[in-house]
Amino acid sequence: MNTVLLPLLVAVPLLSAALLTVLTTGPVSRILFLGTSAGALTAGLSLLWATRDGQVYAHQVGLWPAGVAIPFVADTFSALMVTTTALLVLVCSAFAIATGEAERRFFASLVLVLSAGVYGALLTADLFNLFVFVEVMLLPSYGLMAIAGTLHGLRGGRTYVTANLLTSTLFLAGVALVYGTAGTVQLGELAGAAQESPVIAVATGLVLVAMMIKAAVVPVHGWLVRTYTAPSPAVTALFSGLHTKVAIYVVYRLYALVFDGDASLLWIGLVVFTATMAIGVLGAVGESTTRSILVFHMVSQIGYILLGVALFTELGLMAGIFYLVHHMVVKASLFLSTGAIEHVHGTGDLERLRGLVRREPLLALAFLGAALSLAGLPPFSGFVAKLTLVAAAFEAGQWTVAVVAIAVSLITLMSMLKIWGSVFWGRPPEPDPQEPAGGDTAIATRAPVRIRTGLVLPAVALTAVTLGLGLGGQVLLDLSAQAAAHLLDTSTYVEAVTSR
Repeated sequence: MNTVLLPLLVAVPLLSAALLTVLTTGPVSRILFLGTSAGALTAGLSLLWATRDGQVYAHQVGLWPAGVAIPFVADTFSALMVTTTALLVLVCSAFAIATGEAERRFFASLVLVLSAGVYGALLTADLFNLFVFVEVMLLPSYGLMAIAGTLHGLRGGRTYVTANLLTSTLFLAGVALVYGTAGTVQLGELAGAAQESPVIAVATGLVLVAMMIKAAVVPVHGWLVRTYTAPSPAVTALFSGLHTKVAIYVVYRLYALVFDGDASLLWIGLVVFTATMAIGVLGAVGESTTRSILVFHMVSQIGYILLGVALFTELGLMAGIFYLVHHMVVKASLFLSTGAIEHVHGTGDLERLRGLVRREPLLALAFLGAALSLAGLPPFSGFVAKLTLVAAAFEAGQWTVAVVAIAVSLITLMSMLKIWGSVFWGRPPEPDPQEPAGGDTAIATRAPVRIRTGLVLPAVALTAVTLGLGLGGQVLLDLSAQAAAHLLDTSTYVEAVTSR
């Protein structure tokens, strides 16, 4: 495989973003917008195919020697993340086109710059450049938050900016401390350094703390539930699949490389991530809108994903990686299906919506499939993910963690049924011919409005993916096992990064 493909995953979206500042509207701009992400998805799939047998590919940008050049490295883990990211950007972009949001000036450019930052963060093997790519990811996100143009959006944007500025400050301080103590920020040269030096362990720990704030781990999850209800549905779905997941990826990568999976610290993760599972799902119980319920469930599911690194066994890491990919797909599907309702009916309030299953059977089916997958029911990917994770917890002797994971799944199912019963089930409202459709008027008092197929298909596509990952779970399990093997034995990754 030609390793030049790796930096092109960053360069091409940036170039397309620049072109889209000129081509503001029209079919050509839409083709370029979607085509860029489709190309990234193709590149991600080719990377996944090339790394499926454990091969690691590295490219030193500008052909400078290792230690000077910006290193881009792809293994099975990063290839999985790149592929899933590209799929989500493509589907969320199609939804934004369907809602008309993509026609707003700079929207498409901001999305592509965001995706370029994500690809760079997933592929770089250098702590400072990881910081740079995270900032590249964040800057357009501020614009996407502000583009909502509502007072609620601006308030949410203020909280979002404040939280991420804190994260960035801690992150940069941690990188500086690592460089000051270790004399390098290249991940290959930092392999196992935290085991040898407590000072490097503390410095890298600061980076991990910054990433956990960004991942919205309890008790620093409040910023997420205050901000992800603010932007448009398309932006919320996009953020749900990218921002916190990049932070989770970094936690997995750094703990495996720099700490070499130090078993003496894993109890901290088990306590914190189990609390994240429980507190997140309990927070959802008292919410009354579709989006706020789903955002709290994001927090809960982040706890599940990070349990994989807290267990740090072969089965635990495999389960965590599988869960990460599954959750990116399922949560975006749920945000897009409820987002279609918000866009058309002007509300996500459970008390103002009912009976949609009769008018929107396809949308109801998409939501139900993704909801059952989130709760961990067969035959969807959530069942495979949770079963494997619980099995890993039992294997590691963490019975309490396993029991909490099962209990949280039951409460998650109840929350999903709450949305289903309020929004989709029940008798459709009697139309009031005197009341115009649209706006913020309660749906129960106005004439029925049909949701266009273009708004439904993105959620349907992602629900089909989670069904496919459930029925054909062995494929993703094998890829996740290969990714886990690279985290348990980092020698191949280190050799690829440090080779000159």
